[in-house]
Amino acid sequence: MKRTLLTLALGLAVGLGVHFTYYRLHQPAPTDTLDGQLAWMRTELQLTDAQFARIKEVHQASGPRLRAIAAQLAGLQAEFQAFEHSRFTTDQVDFLEFARYVELRRHVSSESQDSTRRLVLAATEVMTPEQRQRYIRLVAAVEPPASLLLN
Repeated sequence: MKRTLLTLALGLAVGLGVHFTYYRLHQPAPTDTLDGQLAWMRTELQLTDAQFARIKEVHQASGPRLRAIAAQLAGLQAEFQAFEHSRFTTDQVDFLEFARYVELRRHVSSESQDSTRRLVLAATEVMTPEQRQRYIRLVAAVEPPASLLLN
């Protein structure tokens, strides 16, 4: 009886070890980092080493600009939250300040879209027509509508 239980326990332990090892090895790369996103692009679009190197170079070059725009958008979001808080607490609206905020938000959103568009176009320059078509479809599927950028 002891041998049977030992065999079952050992079999269960080996089976669980193999199961978790298999899934850890086949887990997709995280896409919350630039390297993870680029690895996903490489796999999804079946990029060659030369294409991948050029696309990585383009993304790294545009990174600081896109991060600066993202910081501006985050600052504008915080400014909007402060504006809303002030509006709720004082029950007054500074229309000139709000108009300035809206204009600045439109400008930064436009800059963001232009920078993203330039990045996508630069990446597609090294792709084959099939890869380009697939990439454009994927990018178009995740790009937020312009109306969401003005919120």
